[in-house]
Amino acid sequence: MSRRRVTAAAAAMGGTLFTYGLLFGEARLARRAIGTSDARPPSADGFYGPDTPVEALRVLILGDSAAVGYGMDRAEQTPPAMLGMGLAHVLDRPVEVKSLAVVGAKTIDVLEHQIPLIGDYSPQVTVIVVGTNDITHQVPTRVSARQLAKVVTELIELDSEVVVGTVPDLGTIKPIMQPLRAWAKRLSRELARRQSVAVTAAGGRAVPMGNLLGDLFRERYDDMFGVDRFHPSEAGYANMVSVLLPAAAAAVAGREAQSSARDLVMPARRWHLPLRRTAGPQ
Repeated sequence: MSRRRVTAAAAAMGGTLFTYGLLFGEARLARRAIGTSDARPPSADGFYGPDTPVEALRVLILGDSAAVGYGMDRAEQTPPAMLGMGLAHVLDRPVEVKSLAVVGAKTIDVLEHQIPLIGDYSPQVTVIVVGTNDITHQVPTRVSARQLAKVVTELIELDSEVVVGTVPDLGTIKPIMQPLRAWAKRLSRELARRQSVAVTAAGGRAVPMGNLLGDLFRERYDDMFGVDRFHPSEAGYANMVSVLLPAAAAAVAGREAQSSARDLVMPARRWHLPLRRTAGPQ
């Protein structure tokens, strides 16, 4: 190799190392600015809606801190409660909510640790919000999307409809300084695209939260983010639920329509009629 090529390669490697070093340093500053806490809001598990003899719709919540409702002080401020109340209102039926979401969870955690805890619950609809921690822990987007496809497949095999809120636009988070914020924005958009493809191919419904909420969170930053400036505020969570709720309600409607169609189809033997012999033309 010529001296010129060696010099160019060394310069390129040096630039790459400098970039990673800068991003690593920015990430440490962002984590320090955001802070961490083990605090978890009160559980929102329970029943919502009218007290009627109609069987309650079983709804399962999986995912990370956004699914938990990190930063909220009361159960009714969290996404699981908002989804329960919203579905009960829209569908005019009781809803039972169970959340297994965990602060800090990555997609692999949903697959390996949350799904095994479902047990005998038998959810009819599962709502998942995950992906942010995959990015902060540098999980390759292809790997993360492949893991999410497995999550959706396993839930569908449990006879559950699946709605996935794709990773939000991390470029809206101001404590993440540039150039890390631009890098996070690019990766979150890439992961969201891969998540949408993976979820749809596996039979679920994907809700592009970054596309639907990114501008709102950017323009109304002070209203949409909580005190740590990283996780949503109550208003931020309410807007997140507002884009998940229609997909969850549509999933229920589709499920019930399929069930009604199956009930209308008579077994083949009930359609079997004796043939009448008629005289042919003379």
